[in-house]
This record gives sequence, structure tokens and C-alpha cells, in this order.
Amino acid sequence: MAQNFLIAWRSILALMLREMSTRYSRSPGGYMWAFLEPVAAILALAIGFSLIIQTPPMGTSFLLFYATGFIVLNMFTTLAHVLMWALTFSKPLLHYPVVSWLDALLARFFLNTLTGIFVGGVILGGIILLEKTHAKIDMLPILTATGVVLLLGAGVGVLNCALQGVFKTWNVVWSISTKPLFLASAIFYRVEDLPRDVQGILLWNPLTHLVGLMRTGFYAHYSPHYISVEYVVLCALFALALGLALLSCARD
Repeated sequence: MAQNFLIAWRSILALMLREMSTRYSRSPGGYMWAFLEPVAAILALAIGFSLIIQTPPMGTSFLLFYATGFIVLNMFTTLAHVLMWALTFSKPLLHYPVVSWLDALLARFFLNTLTGIFVGGVILGGIILLEKTHAKIDMLPILTATGVVLLLGAGVGVLNCALQGVFKTWNVVWSISTKPLFLASAIFYRVEDLPRDVQGILLWNPLTHLVGLMRTGFYAHYSPHYISVEYVVLCALFALALGLALLSCARD
């Protein structure tokens, strides 16, 4: 049992190192793009809305407000996308008996989780250090939101991987269907500021709950009533269980 566990972790580590060397070494700048893409998006939001409104919806920093929303969305979409292609990326190695399809999924999950946490921490920490945000950090909701969004990204990503194996155009469907998430996840507004019927629609989106939860860790007086961690966890576990069941059936 212990030997099988050790073999599995060696396979996962080897797959992680392989992806690091192939995915990031092919483009100039390598890992810098993992920082530059979210930073560019956050800056564009902050500059654009600062020209329209005088103060952000909460606090005094446009950068902090938009970063606390965008980083949650970015973690989710990145995991959901890279896990969709995990088996395709590692397909040549799956012919070896020591490498399983679960190893390929776990390798991509661990690598992109570590990257996402590091990038998000550096960006948020840099904003707090460079700007007078007056933020009072509460780590519990920040860690909770981070953990649950990773679980949600993993669940949806595994389900995407299974569906991509069945429907070859699923990646196109997924790409189109997730475009509205930028508008529907409370990235650049507060849910409470919208009409009640619109709020009811937005709260079907699990990311809306996680963005609100993340912001409670940076804004001491912000405590939205609508957050339901249980709802998001149930959505994540349902997607994960369904995806694993489909993949297991397909691989048997």
C-alpha cells in the first residue's frame, strides 16, 4: 500500500515537472505571464472605472476591490480549463502502467493550485503594501474562499475533462458559456447594490458567493447576508463526483 502511494506521488511529481518545463518554457517570460495576465486585467478595471466613478464600491482602493473579485474568478477559470485538457496533455504517458489518469488530473491540479495561490498572494500583498488601503485582514474568510474556489475549480474541471472525452466540441461550448461569468460574478460591483430580482439570479452563480466571502476578509465592516459556503461546496462536490464517475466508466 505504502509502495503504491509512493509510486503514485512520484508519477504526479514527474508530470508536474514535465508541465512546468513545457508549458512555461515555450513562451518568452515563462512564469511571468502567470502574473502579468491578472495584473493587466486588474489594472484595466481599476483605471477604467476610476475614470467613471470617484470612489470604488467599497474602501478607498480601486485595485484592491477589483483584485479581490478577479483573483477568485481567475483561480476558478484557470483550474476548470487546465483540468479539461489534463488527459490530452499527458496522453503519451498514460500508456505506462505506473501513470494513471488520476495522476494526470492531480498533477495539473497541484501545479495550478500552487501557482494560483502564489500569484494571488503576491498581487494582493503588493496592493496592500503599495497603496493606503486601510484593509484589516481576516485570514479565515480569505483561506475559506480560496479553498472552496479551488474545490469548485477542481470539480468543474474534472467534469469538463469527462465531457470533453465524450463531446469533442465541449471546449467550445464551455468557452462560450463562461464568457458571462465576468459580468455575473460581482467582480466590479456589490450584489447588494443591484435590484432584488437581479440579486436572486446572480446568487445561482457559486462564484458570486465566493467573491463576497473573499471581500469580507479585506473589508472589516462588510458582512453580506447572501453568502452560502454550503451551496458552493455542494455544487463543487456534485460536479467532482459526476466527473470522476464518468471518467472511471470511460477508463474501465
